Amino acid sequence: MPRTKANERRRIEKPATSAAPKGRARAADRYDLYQRAVQSFEAEVDFVSKTFRSLRKRPARIIREDFCGTFGVCCEWVRRNPANIAAGLDIDPEPVTWGRAHNLARLSPAQQDRVHILRANVLRPPRLPKLAPRGFDAVLAMNFSYWCFKERAVLLDYFTAVRKSLAKDGVFFMDACGGSDATRICKEHRPIGRKGSRNAFTYIWDHAAYDPIAGDMLCKIHFEFPDRSRLRDSFTYEWRHWTLPEIRDVLADAGFARSIVYWEGDDGRGGGDGNFKPAAHGDACDSFICYILAER
Repeated sequence: MPRTKANERRRIEKPATSAAPKGRARAADRYDLYQRAVQSFEAEVDFVSKTFRSLRKRPARIIREDFCGTFGVCCEWVRRNPANIAAGLDIDPEPVTWGRAHNLARLSPAQQDRVHILRANVLRPPRLPKLAPRGFDAVLAMNFSYWCFKERAVLLDYFTAVRKSLAKDGVFFMDACGGSDATRICKEHRPIGRKGSRNAFTYIWDHAAYDPIAGDMLCKIHFEFPDRSRLRDSFTYEWRHWTLPEIRDVLADAGFARSIVYWEGDDGRGGGDGNFKPAAHGDACDSFICYILAER
């Protein structure tokens, strides 16, 4: 689903174009596999709700999930509290259609009424005065989705549009990754599910190419099953690798009053402990994932 216009480029998510999958891979659902391997809607909503309350001394109620895909975060958000409202923006109809059938359908009718999914370009987000009359409490851009904007001017346009969409005390939430592994050609294999179970599979993150001059990177996701069948190139991403100082500089140029990096703690075994706290400096680790918050 690549777009021809530069200001509409986003993550490219496309199924494999090679030979038809065999075995268990033939019946596999790539969106279901992606949600199970990559996303944790509960943890993400936990972080957004707790951190917003800590910063603003009030609960966030109205959020917007940009590049929302199957919009599982929106669904989890409205599930948490009957006062919560969520909007989602995406230009690709395929994951949205899947999300309606598999995520939205699991909500009660009353909860579904508080989820508003729009096919829209995040660079030109629609005004939603009835939904968010004072602006959104929080806008989310997760899974490095904004890295689809490779030119600084376009990233600045996006951040500026986000700031205009926020309430006066609104907060922009995004994540980022880095470390030496982020610019290295490598593959990560991670088992998902209990070994030997019917639902077990292996998630393969393929860092396929990196251009150190342009900063462009090509990443792919494959899935492998116990019968050794594979879904190759289930998702393909053409991104620019943005560093934390670059992102924070663009946020400042977009008019945000302050940006904060939330760094993950160490579990003592060389990995993260899942706890993210504000930090002015980070460790020179091989791989990290962090959150960046920008206050309007």
